[in-house]
Amino acid sequence: MKPLDLVLWVIVPYVSITVFVLGHVWRYRYDKFGWTTRSTQLYEQRLLRWGSPLFHFGILVALFGHVIGILIPKSWTLAVGVPEGLYHAAAVGLGALAGFCTLVGLAILIYRRRTVGPVFRATTVNDKAMYVLLAATIVLGLATTVLGNLTGHPHDYRDTVAPWFRSIFALHPRAELMAEAPLGFQLHALAAFALFAFWPFTRLVHMFSFPIGYLTRPYIVYRSRDIRPAAPRAGVWEAPTLPTPTRRGRTR
Repeated sequence: MKPLDLVLWVIVPYVSITVFVLGHVWRYRYDKFGWTTRSTQLYEQRLLRWGSPLFHFGILVALFGHVIGILIPKSWTLAVGVPEGLYHAAAVGLGALAGFCTLVGLAILIYRRRTVGPVFRATTVNDKAMYVLLAATIVLGLATTVLGNLTGHPHDYRDTVAPWFRSIFALHPRAELMAEAPLGFQLHALAAFALFAFWPFTRLVHMFSFPIGYLTRPYIVYRSRDIRPAAPRAGVWEAPTLPTPTRRGRTR
């Protein structure tokens, strides 16, 4: 194994995963009030109404595709009767759709942050670095999916990238598999690990905010305010008579 392969495909993944896990623990313990998206919805809603759904839909579909394509071995899908051609067509179609929606949604969100004054002033350097890493990861992933199929020589990542990724969590990393993958897949993996290491220190932590308390908290009782005038009590029509104040003087 070459020293560079050892660094890129063994050390870098473990460092990234460690920072990802411990960073979230640290952020939750010492920055609970900062565990938020820092929403800017009050500043502008028209662009946000288009960009946010596109981005979140695309990222969720892409995450689902990565779970199936990387974490589930090829032998499992073949065992349940999914032909390789059908799997490949579905993976390319969903991958292209997810990548396109994610990229368009992200472009709208970045355009919104740059052109809407209050939103731009609320954007930190941390946010800008996050957008760069996020965009690089998405573009590289989409490029490996689309360009490989356009050229007619798609790389079967389930023979190299997927086994390498699973071997990391099995604590028996097989760096030689990732070293055989095309450059586009290697760059996509490195960009993803850089994003994972930076993740705990960005607004992306809101992905792990689950409203579990809503399941056990008591119901909120709403009572309407009766604005109708109250009916007068029987026999009470006059204003009450106040006692006449008495003057006090000094006695000599």
